[in-house]
Amino acid sequence: MNWINNYVRPRINSIFSRREVPENLWSKCSECGTMLFHRELSENLNVCTQCQHHMGISPRQRFEGLFDGGIFVEVEVPAPINDPLYFRDHKKYPDRLKAAQKITRETEAMLVAEGHIGRTPIVAAAQDFSFMGGSMGMYVGNAIIAAAERAVNLKRPLILFSAAGGARMQEGILSLMQMPRSTVAIQMLKEASLPYIVVLTHPTTGGVTASYAMLGDIHIAEPNALICFAGPRVIEQTIREKLPEGFQRAEYLLDHGMLDMVVSRLKMRDELVKIVRLLLGLSPAVMGDLPSPVPQDHGEEQTISPSPE
Repeated sequence: MNWINNYVRPRINSIFSRREVPENLWSKCSECGTMLFHRELSENLNVCTQCQHHMGISPRQRFEGLFDGGIFVEVEVPAPINDPLYFRDHKKYPDRLKAAQKITRETEAMLVAEGHIGRTPIVAAAQDFSFMGGSMGMYVGNAIIAAAERAVNLKRPLILFSAAGGARMQEGILSLMQMPRSTVAIQMLKEASLPYIVVLTHPTTGGVTASYAMLGDIHIAEPNALICFAGPRVIEQTIREKLPEGFQRAEYLLDHGMLDMVVSRLKMRDELVKIVRLLLGLSPAVMGDLPSPVPQDHGEEQTISPSPE
């Protein structure tokens, strides 16, 4: 009997195998299959370092990379009625909300914030596809109205990042009512001559595309984002024909005049700074490694008035 092979080695292996290995240290790119270290992926804004595939990103992560120094202040959104239809399928609607809140650590599917990009004050809103598919419910409608009102009060442009699978079926007709509500909110910006810029991310579909996602002054999309009302599979089954390659993807829509530009997430901030300052009639921003802005007392808000028409 060899006691080293039969006892010592198994004992050593059992000791080392007990070490707890943290989860989610690596992520696999769904496009090229490359394993990416989570810290490297996060620093690259969830864009694959090998094939440049744009993975999902939370609104909070997006804002940290968008605002100067990662500093922003959340805008309060009025809470809607909880479970107005007492909807239940396999689970009760409140249970689904609690599960989504636990996974995302966010209250709902849209985050609204204010801050500066390139020393230019803005208001921004972003949808979280991880929260029940970013579905448009009453909270999302309230969030868009809150964002528009805040932008009008501070005379700031509004930048909205859309990502949704459509309306939230658990709220029925109340969810569909957010389409005209959000349209009225966007009209407030236009009447105040304030820029409204939409960044369409993967995926932006359903009633979101049929309302506030396509009402911007400028429409930008991330590469290969699916942007549509009805998805390709539904259309193929309806017309019984094979759709063109890349149909309803960002590049296809750009070629057919539905978008103004397709921009990588890594270059999005710089492009937004240029566009916002251009629309406001301001001089170009000084690009470079600027110091983080000093946090201001929000009792005295800094505003920039739009240029006269």
